[in-house]
Amino acid sequence: MRRIMMGLFACAAIGVGAVALAQADIQESIAASGQAAIHAAIDRVAPAVVRVEAVTKRVFPWEKFDWFWRFFGEPPFPERKVTSLGSGFVIEFGGEKYVLTNNHVVDEAEEVRVISQDGKIRRAEVLGTDEMLDVAVLKVEGIAELPVAPLGDSDALRVGDWVIAIGNPLGFDYTVTLGIVSALNRDVPRPDNRGYFRRMIQTDAAINPGNSGGPLVNARGEVVGMNTIIARMSSEGIAIEGINFAVPINEIVRVLPQLVSKGTVTRAWLGVYIQDLTPELAAQFGVEPGSGVLVSDVVPGSPAEAAGIKRGDIIAAVDGNPVHNTNELQLEIMYRQPGDTVTVDLVREGQRLTVQVVLGVRPTEEALARMIPGGKGAGEEEYFGMVLRELTPELAQRYRVPAGVEGLLVVAVRDGSRADWAGVEKGDVIIEVNRKPVRTLDEWKAVVESLPANADILLTVVREGRTIYLVLP
Repeated sequence: MRRIMMGLFACAAIGVGAVALAQADIQESIAASGQAAIHAAIDRVAPAVVRVEAVTKRVFPWEKFDWFWRFFGEPPFPERKVTSLGSGFVIEFGGEKYVLTNNHVVDEAEEVRVISQDGKIRRAEVLGTDEMLDVAVLKVEGIAELPVAPLGDSDALRVGDWVIAIGNPLGFDYTVTLGIVSALNRDVPRPDNRGYFRRMIQTDAAINPGNSGGPLVNARGEVVGMNTIIARMSSEGIAIEGINFAVPINEIVRVLPQLVSKGTVTRAWLGVYIQDLTPELAAQFGVEPGSGVLVSDVVPGSPAEAAGIKRGDIIAAVDGNPVHNTNELQLEIMYRQPGDTVTVDLVREGQRLTVQVVLGVRPTEEALARMIPGGKGAGEEEYFGMVLRELTPELAQRYRVPAGVEGLLVVAVRDGSRADWAGVEKGDVIIEVNRKPVRTLDEWKAVVESLPANADILLTVVREGRTIYLVLP
């Protein structure tokens, strides 16, 4: 009997070992197949990735004093050319090949070069740009011999999907990093504080300077986005890692015909500020969550105002197409043509009504940033070459002003003005004038108008969370 029992134990041990080995083989097989898929995805796209070099002139900081140099000769240092680096990838559209990259990589460039993986340098011309998406289309000499990157469907992405970023970070050519889709439809403040990038793909795939304009690739080897933004600091100045953003490729494909044919993108515009209907808001307005989009304000003089749309209205549908969130409404409007008439279904104080709206031309991001309603703070005035606006909660959020700061927001500075000479910058918040607090334009006027003519003015300014002093000469 003992022999039989020992034999049974031995068989059981062998069985357990076999199962463990089988599981290990399965895991190894899964890992190997996943790795093979990643290799295949890289091989499909990497040959179409290029390095983009843009040459711009560095403006000499004192050249604005041209009257001085006319009397005392040329400035001691000449203008210098500066080369910025980025990435791009080859696509095919309308039977022609082009390179896609970020607008900020080639913005104001006097010369653009594209360098392929074989080291060959080709001249490029900026054919079209879209500031809103931060996209540029390049026409490149001798591009016919370069392979094309296959394009995927960014609308099919799901959180958790594997993605690959390919580019030239910090000048290290053709670097590949791996990560996942961390989130979708992110609205991200632009680095220049001029509005937002909309519906971005968030990823933890490592992206660094030089990756800008490179492709974000799915596991099938298809481009699903263009790498654009790297988050390095929070609004509180805390260093963060693993938060990077890409423009969805579907958004780029939608504007390609305009970029190629006329070099710019014209979008339709409704002229409302909107927010999603959360359960709490829906209860207050007597509707179901997700049954429409809440109008939080209407831009004065906009198509929406002309059609009679009011703050507190709920937009339920456009041309019969239901809209359940802000992204859906934006897509219904922005890819139509200015001058189109759309039927907008509204809910106002429990009553349903319909209005006809003739869509206008969408203003620039900078113009939109200056259209934020805010009651008394909606007005702005210019002093000493800087345009001032009373700080509202909406403006504070958009310009990332720290909580608790009260003052006047600088929304523009004219080149060569007193404010420019003093070092005032767009986005500064003036909290004191000659050490006297100023929170409103009336308080500003009272202090400034009491000063002697041509007197120097001491400004206390909050910039990027720090307080500094500036003197208006």
